[in-house]
Amino acid sequence: MHIQVSLGAVAHLVHSEFARLRSPLIWGDCVMDFTLGRLGTKTIAPVSMIVGPGNAFVAEAKRQLFGRVGIDLIAGPTETLVIADETVDGELCTTDLLGQTEHGVNTPAILLTTSEKLARETMAEVERLLSILPTGELASVSWRDYGEVIVCDSDEEMVREADRIASEHVQVMTRDPEYFFKNLKNYGALFLGPRTNVAYGDKVIGTNHTLPTGKAARYTGGLWVGKFIKTCTYQKVLTDEASAMIGEYCSRLCVLEGFLAHAEQANIRVRRYSGRHVVYAGAAD
Repeated sequence: MHIQVSLGAVAHLVHSEFARLRSPLIWGDCVMDFTLGRLGTKTIAPVSMIVGPGNAFVAEAKRQLFGRVGIDLIAGPTETLVIADETVDGELCTTDLLGQTEHGVNTPAILLTTSEKLARETMAEVERLLSILPTGELASVSWRDYGEVIVCDSDEEMVREADRIASEHVQVMTRDPEYFFKNLKNYGALFLGPRTNVAYGDKVIGTNHTLPTGKAARYTGGLWVGKFIKTCTYQKVLTDEASAMIGEYCSRLCVLEGFLAHAEQANIRVRRYSGRHVVYAGAAD
């Protein structure tokens, strides 16, 4: 028997009245999140989704609103991982590590390197730059509590360690950055070569400022256009014969699971579309 069943999926843009605004809202981020997510305003209906970067208060607003509205992800605190070898110096590595530690007192900053000399230079440079950095008092707490320097035997080991750490930002400054581009799997955003850095990505070149933290890069990426598309599936059985045949399988599975009302959804169609008798709440033969 030829079974005809139509299966498919439809993608819809997530609707948000916020997208209709013609003038800017000048509110604090977390206040805006709560207002638009829960209440709306006199002219704006409650939105369907809230996305974008923010501090700990924004993350908490998203956490409390999740379920009532969609969110991109709950991110923070920020993280940075620098992968470097002897082709760069300690000052450059330290500058890029401390660039993120000024965010707060709980920002992980990690150096992975195959060069013990670079590791020692970087640790010495940290002390020097923290003494002259205007935000050094804040950055020094993160470095003291969350800073790490890990010396590896090879590029392969650095890849394994980096994927284990699964950092939000991963900056690669090695002889062959392309090797890491081809082999790394767990990161929020990757910055290849000494000419780029996390600040460039955050402020100018993108591609994103809302990225996974807390090892979430093992299973998700950052905010992207796909977050604004939802997939709705549909099913349509096209013939009487198909419905009856599928119903027989469905009936037996439902009875085995003890879902007898489910089974009757299948049984009634077996009776009507095949003319066969099925005992009420029983399994189709």
